[in-house]
Amino acid sequence: MTPAPVPLSGPRFQTEPAELYREMRRDHGAVTPVVLDGDIPAWLVLGYRELHQVTGDPVLFSRDSELWNQWDRIPDDWPLLPMIGRKQPSILYTVGERHRERAAMISDALEAVDPFELRAQAERFADELIDAACAKGEIDLIGDYAALLPVRVLAMLYGFAEEQGPGLVTALNDMVNGRENALAGQQHLAGSMARLIADRKAAPASDVVSRMLANTAGFTDEEIIQDLMVMMAAGHQPTADWIGNSLRLMLTDERFAASLFGGRNSVAEAMNEVLWEDTPTQNVAGRWASRDAQLGGHRVRAGDLLLLGLQGANSDPQVRTDGSALTGGNNAHFSFGHGEHRCPFPAQEVAEVIARTGIEVVLDRLPDIDLAVPADALTRRPSPWLRGLTELPVRFTPTPALGGTPA
Repeated sequence: MTPAPVPLSGPRFQTEPAELYREMRRDHGAVTPVVLDGDIPAWLVLGYRELHQVTGDPVLFSRDSELWNQWDRIPDDWPLLPMIGRKQPSILYTVGERHRERAAMISDALEAVDPFELRAQAERFADELIDAACAKGEIDLIGDYAALLPVRVLAMLYGFAEEQGPGLVTALNDMVNGRENALAGQQHLAGSMARLIADRKAAPASDVVSRMLANTAGFTDEEIIQDLMVMMAAGHQPTADWIGNSLRLMLTDERFAASLFGGRNSVAEAMNEVLWEDTPTQNVAGRWASRDAQLGGHRVRAGDLLLLGLQGANSDPQVRTDGSALTGGNNAHFSFGHGEHRCPFPAQEVAEVIARTGIEVVLDRLPDIDLAVPADALTRRPSPWLRGLTELPVRFTPTPALGGTPA
């Protein structure tokens, strides 16, 4: 008897995703039938080679959500609409030459970021967050640190005034965490982007928004606003989770103990291992089949939705035959996607600088840092999409703020 489709929900994505992906692969193979909220069918691509095939063929497996054969079953209040949208003007749902032009605009704007200035600003914001807690001897490295840092740095890169940072932090965290005021957060972010674009049209500066506006490919303000919102959302939460998941690994795995007491060589290794074993973006929606096709031993119909199982592919036993973590500089993971819709390389570099700086500031500033709770008491958000800790409480010997008093 054919095993039933797997609900893409439930506590196991929070507590034991690796075992769940193994069961899916055992029962269904490299491509697993799943059901989303409202009993909506989809395919979860777990195989490394199959995911490479899907992301590498944008004609057969399109990013055009208009192809979906389930739209007549999707209610207006479907909870996944913010993630799987229809007729959205952002780069996420643009295809063909127009997508390549938009991707080039974003890449060019980010590539011009000065890496030394980026690191300096990331250090400054990180130090301010540590200053607020260093005299207390304890801090939640998620809620009081990682969840606040990336958006502040990104806001500075875009050209926002520094006093706008806290409001953007609140709005974005409300959006990505699906809180009841998520819509208000989305509206605040969109309005802030629109005002920034108007300001930069009147007075260009050396920032990401000014460089995007200088592009000559003829993008509308609405297109740029949508792309800026995608860039900030995609850059903030996964980077925050990259920081949190890496710090958790370094605080709970004795292999990284030396880094907690003055060494730094293992920071990059921990960050890379997280991208293989505990990647912040676990699953991504999606691609739509433009015609009937065979994939992983299954018949995929035209208009079917395929979800990209990034963590499942990273742990595919067909490419992990020795069970190793594939660390030590091996970056052939899928954590940033693949193909023309992958995370642009300059965006990856920005995220890496922010994450590494955030981790190193913690290790530099907080002496004898240690978990304040047992490692097995740490919990994850109950999400099949983004994997991150709900909190990471630590304690340490109180130390003065850089300015002599807490901020």
